[in-house]
Amino acid sequence: MASLEVADVRSRVQNAWEDVISVLNKKISLGAVSAKGITGDHMRASAEYVAEVLREVGVDARVEQSQNPDGTPGAFEVVGSRIVDPSAPTVLLYAHHDVQPVPDASEWNTDPFKGTEVDGRLYGRGSADDGGGIAIHYGALRALSEDLGVNIKVFIEGEEEMGSPSFIPFIEAHKDEFESDVIIVADSGNWSADVPSLTTSLRGNTTVDVKVKVLGHQVHSGQFGGPILDAYTLASMLIASLYNKEGDLAVPGIESQEPVGGLQRDLDEAQVRADSSVVDSYKLAGTGSLAARMWTKPSLTVIGMDAHPVEESFNVIAHETRLRLSLRTAPCQRPEEAQKALSDFLVANAPFGAQVTVKPVDNGMGWAMDPDAVATKDALASMKDAFGVDPINKGEGGSIPFIPELQRIFPKAQVLVTGPEDPKSNAHSPNESISLSGLKSNIVTEALLLDRLTK
Repeated sequence: MASLEVADVRSRVQNAWEDVISVLNKKISLGAVSAKGITGDHMRASAEYVAEVLREVGVDARVEQSQNPDGTPGAFEVVGSRIVDPSAPTVLLYAHHDVQPVPDASEWNTDPFKGTEVDGRLYGRGSADDGGGIAIHYGALRALSEDLGVNIKVFIEGEEEMGSPSFIPFIEAHKDEFESDVIIVADSGNWSADVPSLTTSLRGNTTVDVKVKVLGHQVHSGQFGGPILDAYTLASMLIASLYNKEGDLAVPGIESQEPVGGLQRDLDEAQVRADSSVVDSYKLAGTGSLAARMWTKPSLTVIGMDAHPVEESFNVIAHETRLRLSLRTAPCQRPEEAQKALSDFLVANAPFGAQVTVKPVDNGMGWAMDPDAVATKDALASMKDAFGVDPINKGEGGSIPFIPELQRIFPKAQVLVTGPEDPKSNAHSPNESISLSGLKSNIVTEALLLDRLTK
């Protein structure tokens, strides 16, 4: 049981609310787009600001620049600690301060780098992903103040949106600083703004580049068209061969999995269709529960293709093309196994004997929660107290590869994946936003959880 009353914690969060919003608005305005250069002055300024606000809530925070595996300068990371009692449990709080780019600001209804409140949501790039995570940690520590009963360690990363290339070397170089009993990763989300969730699983990810070649050079489509298919068509046939008629990925060796811990509630198809903006005529692909299809079954996406622009097209048969395929893997499958299975299938099923070569790009392991961990039960109880309703656990179709790496480096730590997002957050998309009522409840949740973990 928590020693603090829920109403007391809620009152404390309300008293600090204006400062929480001020912190989040300032964070949005800094435009910490890591894709513009993780070593840039804008990223240093973002890290320095996060360290400053953490110091306001008692964390001895500093900014340290990481090193990439090749020795070049890496991201600006925020690290720190607040030790209340060496014999007390230790909790590592994680979030990231870098944000996604804004390729076209005209697609936004508000200024993407100015926090704007509309109908109970705060809009702006990074409002949810992951400025919201920083706000949760700040607000919870602010609410607990001198009643904090656990030791706190903090890691606010500066390159999560770039794939975290220096993450593992940095963690391993600071292992003593990050050693903890519980790790809270505030970079996921809830079932809705009003219904909390622990994230039960994350899919892994593997990426390959595929080259499809049919000719030594381009030829005239009128002269040779018919017996010779262009590389784009052959590539399309190759991709289509990966699926069965129901739209399930059907590649031998690529595993499927049901939702971790059982399915408490399936996703609502109408809501999925609305949130994704899928056209009315489209039938959702695959079989089984929508939750499994989006959380734990494998999915493949063509994320890049070299093709001639329509405006500059002319009558030739393309001799070759290149694709980049991103495969989301079941949480418990090793990504390198799935990558090999995919690569072998692509080469073996080259349409009409076209030359198909596959180049591995990268791998990231998935993750599954331990439903029996004490910290898991404490988190669920805290969510119910804060939101006033039973939590609904859910998986995430995306990947956060560093989470299983954290589990590997700190095998005794209990990992909890929480976060500020909800289905309307539009993380990585135009009009990103965070529910303000949801953010407030998330802060109350984390404060109650830290209080429970004191035991």
